[in-house]
Amino acid sequence: MNPTVLNSTDAEYPPRLHERLGEHAPRTLNALGDFALLSQTKTGLFCSVRCPGDKILAAYDTARKLRDDGIVVISGFHSPVEKECLRILLRGRQPIIICLARAFEKIRLPADWRRELQAGRLLVISPFEKRPLRPTTESSHQRNELVAALSDETIIIHAEPSGSIERISELIERWSIPRRNCG
Repeated sequence: MNPTVLNSTDAEYPPRLHERLGEHAPRTLNALGDFALLSQTKTGLFCSVRCPGDKILAAYDTARKLRDDGIVVISGFHSPVEKECLRILLRGRQPIIICLARAFEKIRLPADWRRELQAGRLLVISPFEKRPLRPTTESSHQRNELVAALSDETIIIHAEPSGSIERISELIERWSIPRRNCG
């Protein structure tokens, strides 16, 4: 599968990226799937890698509710809790947008992702053209900023003090993005 490239000058490029990220908006978005999913109302999902047990259970309940309510979710789906939320969401029918912290170069998509891409309900995007080939701390931060910038509302399951999700939480607050409760 070859990704489609959306340039920042294209009419379909989300204007919200320029509004929120300014000069840091990615020049291109590389994608597998239907870019039209970006025009839908999206809930950004974030969770630190370390997460207390009670919040994990609330996250799973939240993912089931989002799935059952047909809410479009956008996330990096990278932390263990986010990955489990993706597994729950993939059992539904609502659109899902996965934002990668790496380039598409040499990527192998899981079978369940390929199936949902073919069904037209999954969009996989990356702001990276050639590198990095693996997620880095910096590319993960850029990915999380992109997810927040594209979100109409957010759910922060857990933000570890002084961690990257706490920094994203500050951006979300500065951009006045509404927050939905987890649980």
